Amino acid sequence: MKLLLKILTVLLVTGSCTGEKHQNLKKQPTRVKTEVVSVGGYGNNQNYVGVVEETDATAVSFTSMGVITRMHVREGQFVNKGQLIAEMDNTTMSNTLEITRVSTSQAQDLVAQAQTTYDHAKDAYERMKAMYEEGTLPEIKWIEAETRLKQAETALKTAQSGVLSAKASEKIAQKGVEDSRLFAPVSGVIGRLMLGAGETALPSQAVANILNIDLVKVKVSVPELELKEIEPGMLSLVSVAAADKSLLGGKIEKGVEADMLTHTYDVKVWVNNRDHALLPGMVANVVFGKETRVDAVMVPVRSVQKDQNGRFFVWTVTEDSVARRTYVSTGTTHGNRITILGGVDSGQRLVVEGYQKLCEGTKVVF
Repeated sequence: MKLLLKILTVLLVTGSCTGEKHQNLKKQPTRVKTEVVSVGGYGNNQNYVGVVEETDATAVSFTSMGVITRMHVREGQFVNKGQLIAEMDNTTMSNTLEITRVSTSQAQDLVAQAQTTYDHAKDAYERMKAMYEEGTLPEIKWIEAETRLKQAETALKTAQSGVLSAKASEKIAQKGVEDSRLFAPVSGVIGRLMLGAGETALPSQAVANILNIDLVKVKVSVPELELKEIEPGMLSLVSVAAADKSLLGGKIEKGVEADMLTHTYDVKVWVNNRDHALLPGMVANVVFGKETRVDAVMVPVRSVQKDQNGRFFVWTVTEDSVARRTYVSTGTTHGNRITILGGVDSGQRLVVEGYQKLCEGTKVVF
């Protein structure tokens, strides 16, 4: 308990809010981090607060430039692989496609004409060849037959080349029309829309990102002295108040690079999330190991402060996003959390970061 008092003494609020400063805080909402108070926790030294993250994110983009005419999805919507996400204006490419189709048809007509001419020249050549070999055809006539056949053959090859070129142009135009429609490359949840209808999309510019949340990772920051106590195969329990879920954790990933300021390491716990109840950004409580459950209100030690009169208090947030100083009575500590015997109830929103900037009545955002 002496150690707790030392910790809380460090958090002692010695300053006061002047009238002018207080007015400024009211005008500009203060950004803070909060959590919803809940009953229950585990009495151990491995109880941490973390944030839910997606397994991976896939950015989707058009391959060409154009103005987006319609978005078919919204943020938070689940999409299947191959589902239409957005469309861009394809008027130019559609007109080009029609022109290339006409050109292809005309080129094919030219091939048909050239083929007919070639067939006639070939037939005449074959008949005159027999006469020439018998010596009944003048030399000049034979040369004319050879020349006509070569000219017809060249014209046919040129026409055939024209068809190939026209078809290639038609294929490019067709792809341009197809590329004006953006489809989901994977299944998942639309996390964020970067562009909307009426905006110009550039090639490879992300229009939306698709999050894979069938499995999620809950990231917690673990002090370096406690990192060795967390083993890859140990049991873990993940509780997310916003989703009203408590789930067993799976695979544990331990980071190898410390935060230079806090000397903490990132530890990530994999959690099965087939029903998509857990969303990226949700606050989660993570308990490692087999421990005895404590059925009491537990809050982070760092959120409990001490005023000049020696009374303990926390900052709570009202329904209209106003910070209130709430006095509490405390119990025993369990790792980085402490039981609250009175003053706050389950369901209240508690400020856990940014409380140093608060005064009574400060408007906050979280």
